Amino acid sequence: MTKGRDKMIPGTLNVLILKCLSHGALHGYGVSRWIHERADDVLRVEEGVLYPALHRLERDGLIEAEWGINDTGRRAKFYSLTARGERELDAETDRWRRRSAAVSGLLDLSPGN
Repeated sequence: MTKGRDKMIPGTLNVLILKCLSHGALHGYGVSRWIHERADDVLRVEEGVLYPALHRLERDGLIEAEWGINDTGRRAKFYSLTARGERELDAETDRWRRRSAAVSGLLDLSPGN
């Protein structure tokens, strides 16, 4: 049996990027790989979605970028979390935990409840 690959749940990409970068600076491909590997091959972030999100988060002051050299010796833009991004990650993590608990509670209801 193969694991299913689901599309990203709307509204999750930003918080997943912020969470990833809370572990340290990474280039775009590294962010994509981090999410994919830690989601046990269930979530995959396509380039056409990832890079606009990174640019939006940078524009909003939640992450910052600096050019550097990746592990293959090529120039790459490395993204890191700002203090504002850390605060947003904390707030969004709280919101996701409340939402997921509410959805789990609803899914656990037996018929007639």
